[in-house]
Amino acid sequence: MIELLEQCVRIPSLSGQERAVAEFLCAAMRERGFDRAFIDEAGNAVGVIGNGARQMVLLGHMDTVGGEVPVRYENGALYGRGTVDAKGALCAFVLAAAQVAPLVRQRDWTLIVIGAVEEETASSKGARFVAAQYQPHYCVIGEPSGVEGITLGYKGRLVVHARAEHPMRHTAVPLPNASEQLVALWNHVVALAQTWNRDKPKAFEQILPSLRRICSGSDGLREWCEMTFAARLPLGFGPEALRGAVEAWCGAQRDQTSLPVVHVRFEGAEQAWVAPKDSPLARAFVDAIRAEGMRPAFKYKTGTADFNVVGPVWRCPIVAYGPGDSALDHTPDEHVPIDEFEKAVKVLARALRALLV
Repeated sequence: MIELLEQCVRIPSLSGQERAVAEFLCAAMRERGFDRAFIDEAGNAVGVIGNGARQMVLLGHMDTVGGEVPVRYENGALYGRGTVDAKGALCAFVLAAAQVAPLVRQRDWTLIVIGAVEEETASSKGARFVAAQYQPHYCVIGEPSGVEGITLGYKGRLVVHARAEHPMRHTAVPLPNASEQLVALWNHVVALAQTWNRDKPKAFEQILPSLRRICSGSDGLREWCEMTFAARLPLGFGPEALRGAVEAWCGAQRDQTSLPVVHVRFEGAEQAWVAPKDSPLARAFVDAIRAEGMRPAFKYKTGTADFNVVGPVWRCPIVAYGPGDSALDHTPDEHVPIDEFEKAVKVLARALRALLV
């Protein structure tokens, strides 16, 4: 089973450059008996089994972040970019779906496996496209949960790009320069998060800001500073709340000081989304993990995934599942144990069989 993942990982697929891996996955799905496999208008790789009225969608993603991790086997694990995030889960979807294909065709179901594009960017282009194409009864998102883990929630997100530009002046003038102005904005957001987090001990309930980029420069006549930051947002404090707080700060700066306006741009707005733990889908995964001799555990992630994109649209039972330790996402040490990958395929096949009634 691990050979499929190895071949998939060997194909580079940075966000926006997924065509080669999409073609590979479509060919792999056809070889494993899928009824149809094609690349859709967004560039997603889609495999279909059955033609029933009820849909089950297994939604993973093909793209990876940058950074080459040499593909190799070492100490019983496969190393390579995407082994954990998230080609491992996607290839496990393909293998498990192929195992249950005869049952899908016997029942009134359509099983759809999707390798989405651009999950690792703020666009989530692939997931946004399929959200309007399907209406599943159940959805499984392909993300690393660990073979015993079942992810029920992801935090929301907002990315903020800010720019300040000033005429040059002597450093002895007692006014904030462009860099200091953006630092003040960042400090405002950090203070807002600290106030919100004060009585919330769990990271899933907190606002978690992160400074992504800050740079400055001048040409002798004007100086400028640009900054990008993001925040992982909990239930109860969505992207619109953070956007409002940032815009209010910028408005106050404009009205109360003689400083030039700070220009802000927003992207990647996603609401936090949490699924119930007592749905038939979640119970099927609990039972499948136990049947494989393991102890199931529910998880709530501080990151954001395509879970956040399709969950609010489809409003069906949804979980995220996949092999690998999410602490290895985007790292130079990204790898998945071979036995964990194989166990994940078995868990998925068991859970799918239980749901295909």
